[in-house]
Amino acid sequence: MERNYDKEIDDLREQMDRLQNMVSPQLDELRDMMMELLPHKPSAEKLERVYAMHGMHPDGHLSELMEELCYKTEEKERSGFVTYLGVYNSGGRQSNWIRNSVPADELLSLIESGLASKVLACIGNSNRLAILLEILRGPKTVASLVENCGFGSTGQVYHHMKPLLAADIVAEDEQQKGVYVIRPHKVQGIIMLLAGISDMVDETYTQGTWEAEEGE
Repeated sequence: MERNYDKEIDDLREQMDRLQNMVSPQLDELRDMMMELLPHKPSAEKLERVYAMHGMHPDGHLSELMEELCYKTEEKERSGFVTYLGVYNSGGRQSNWIRNSVPADELLSLIESGLASKVLACIGNSNRLAILLEILRGPKTVASLVENCGFGSTGQVYHHMKPLLAADIVAEDEQQKGVYVIRPHKVQGIIMLLAGISDMVDETYTQGTWEAEEGE
């Protein structure tokens, strides 16, 4: 049966709209609380091409990191840079990651190369996401995935896990036959992808100069 991608996109948009409506009151309250914590509102310093944002976070060190990224974006004449770090510990396993000053243009090139669409297509399915969630929480057997994810058979689990195995996101544990884990070096990508989705829904932590750009 041919997939109706237009309908899937429309359904996804409706889900996003419903989620936005559900969390908007809480986001407004959180935004007000964040602004109260700031010693002053963030300010923007106009460089030749880029606005250097000051005081974006109550932690002065993080605000300084943002300023450095802005100055570097100006100096290198690039579209931007991204710095991120994190830790994830679950099921007796831990992943830590730090990436500093990743050029935004390199990230955008993942769309142009088609790699972004391939990765999103691989995991962009509710059944595969359910599998990833369960295995992120700890190593799982196929039988436990059937039970925890509501599948009707082990065959369904293998069917939905096949793309994840092919992409080397999920693998059989070398120490425990029949137990599946997330590849350690892929945990970071999954968590950061979810962080990006969170930012699409919640703009609390974003400041910019869109209005200033439009007025020029």
